[in-house]
Amino acid sequence: MKEYQTITEISGPLVFAEVDEAIGYDEIVEIETAQGETLRGQVLESSEGVVAIQVFEGTSGIDQHASVRFLGETMKMPVTEDLLGRVLDGSGRPIDGGPDIVPEERQDIVGAAINPYSREYPEEFIETGVSAIDGMNTLVRGQKLPIFSSSGQPHSELAMQIARQASVPEEEEGEGEGSEFAVIFGAMGITAEEANEFMQDFERTGALERSVVFMNLADDPAVERTVTPRMVLTTAEYLAFEKDYHVLVILTDMTNYCEALREIGAAREEVPGRRGYPGYMYTDLAQLYERAGRIEGREGSVTQIPILTMPGDDDTHPIPDLTGYITEGQIYVDPDLNSQGLQPPVNVLPSLSRLMDDGIGEGLTRADHADVSDQMYAAYAEGEDLRDLVNIVGREALSERDNKYLDFAERFEEEFIDQGFDTNRELEETLEIGWELLSMLPKEELNRVDEDFIEEYYHEDATDADNTETEATAD
Repeated sequence: MKEYQTITEISGPLVFAEVDEAIGYDEIVEIETAQGETLRGQVLESSEGVVAIQVFEGTSGIDQHASVRFLGETMKMPVTEDLLGRVLDGSGRPIDGGPDIVPEERQDIVGAAINPYSREYPEEFIETGVSAIDGMNTLVRGQKLPIFSSSGQPHSELAMQIARQASVPEEEEGEGEGSEFAVIFGAMGITAEEANEFMQDFERTGALERSVVFMNLADDPAVERTVTPRMVLTTAEYLAFEKDYHVLVILTDMTNYCEALREIGAAREEVPGRRGYPGYMYTDLAQLYERAGRIEGREGSVTQIPILTMPGDDDTHPIPDLTGYITEGQIYVDPDLNSQGLQPPVNVLPSLSRLMDDGIGEGLTRADHADVSDQMYAAYAEGEDLRDLVNIVGREALSERDNKYLDFAERFEEEFIDQGFDTNRELEETLEIGWELLSMLPKEELNRVDEDFIEEYYHEDATDADNTETEATAD
């Protein structure tokens, strides 16, 4: 191992040093400052005679007298089943006061792409207990389904709810369900207050026992955020494909991750892409998101829920725009619904799960999930359109049929969407609420539901009660 004292330049999170040997890309570096502090870094660029090193802990204290040592290996994550229940920092070091990690293996954090030929198509349901997701935008094992939010919205509360409630239905998993489902939570650039809320919730609900938590706080080095999701996904792949766990990965906030990429790109004086973000950001995000999936012949799976806050609530911004291209749908957290007090404020109209039809159907529930979901979506969309019309002509000018759709939209938000962050609904209960709401409409309006299901689950008394209420309002 050679040691150099040849630092020529320090630029933001980057250190440039002269070398007289070939240095590998992504090689791990130790930098010892004149004060005796040892910092870790990674080779970001290697050319003849000069290397660029990104320093995880920041470049404070580094000067030309600092020593640079190249360790000859890439960054690895120490993995073991005993990681469950532990809290680590963004670089994978324990911060919960527990013992040091004794790894079974040390795996490269870059990981290997899943061979498309070996991928198994995702078609098995994960129950989150959130009606807006389970009923309308179903999450499937091996899927990547991001949450699109904006600053100030309760996406953290929704993430915590999913983390503690998510499970594999018994008819899907059978025996050993409790021990074979794990949640890996990766936080990037969150505040100390948010971190405390997450940890209190994990500990209060007992969710920490089946979870691994990686914490990179807002005052931690931005460069560390580029490592955190790779640490998270390496741990997830180990538990899924070597220990047969069904792993749900929650990453928040991907916007902070992309900001770290932009900071590094600016320090390297790269030619910027859209809005100053690196031109390779699409490739970088794809390398993370595509690590979700199932492998043929392996029991486990990796499912991702990345969370990102859209700057200015703009879904054409490069981060949500590129994420939408790579992933299989999105869940929208809506500011207007949040201002009305709905919890969680999920807007089902722009939300989408492209794999929903493959993860639902007969055998999972007592009714045809797809038909109920399609009919509720159509009815709510019509109710939303009529709300705009009411603002112009008034509700009195609408027909009885239109008023029923307006009532449906209101009750859909109050009873289906607004369930609270502490309520865990089974899919059976979610669909029962759906049938109660659809029964507000005349049977002839249910043109997306099979007639056999209408005969079995349509609530005649709900229509009668709704008609009585309408007549009383008119009187």
